[in-house]
Amino acid sequence: MGQNKNLIIGEKESFIIRVLLKKLADADIDVVFTTMDLNKIHEVWNDVALVTFYMEKDESLPDDIKTYLVDNLENDDKKMILIGESVDNERMAEVIPGHLIYQKLPRPLDYDAYISCVNKYNSQITSGELKKKILIVDDDPNYMSLVREWMVADYKVSMVTSGLRAIKWLAENKADLILLDYEMPVTSGPQVLEMLRADEETKDIPVIFLTGNDSKESVMSVVELKPQGYFLKTMPKDEFLNKIKIFFIQQDEA
Repeated sequence: MGQNKNLIIGEKESFIIRVLLKKLADADIDVVFTTMDLNKIHEVWNDVALVTFYMEKDESLPDDIKTYLVDNLENDDKKMILIGESVDNERMAEVIPGHLIYQKLPRPLDYDAYISCVNKYNSQITSGELKKKILIVDDDPNYMSLVREWMVADYKVSMVTSGLRAIKWLAENKADLILLDYEMPVTSGPQVLEMLRADEETKDIPVIFLTGNDSKESVMSVVELKPQGYFLKTMPKDEFLNKIKIFFIQQDEA
């Protein structure tokens, strides 16, 4: 993630763009503008956390810039604001995946609404609020600590060592995903899942089982409980993180 700088992309530095840049500067918001030039966008990319595309009527992104933005917004966990007429915003939303779009704002632009939107995003970035919240439930603290270390740069990760502690934690906190050990003493993973599904507050929280047993019988028993998936504990780091990333992309687009 770059610094809390806003990159504005537009066809040219029009009068409206100059007014917008001035208002952002007056609001102490760090901003840089560039035309639709891939080299210029690449030069400043690492320093920005939020991208704004200001569209004139019927304007689109060139294919090379669109591909660059989609790939790098995804890889660097950055978001995009679209500013345009309703039809143009919706057209762009068809080529930019929804989970990458932070907000769509209409033209003519309400400057105060835009500044408020940018400030909200910066605040959420600073606080970590935009990070997905993952709860790991496992009786092996060493494994939990390893997995947390893998994920903590990109997610807000909490850990508990039993199913009952998970239930208690969820009574006071929210989670976007639960990674649940299948085999635990006292209250097993399947029993915890049953309790979660029976409670109105937790029934819709996605659950992925963690299992150390890759036998056919074990895998089938996990699948029959209809969680959102299962991960083998022997899974290497890169594969693990990629599967988590794909899971959230699919969730956001569902």
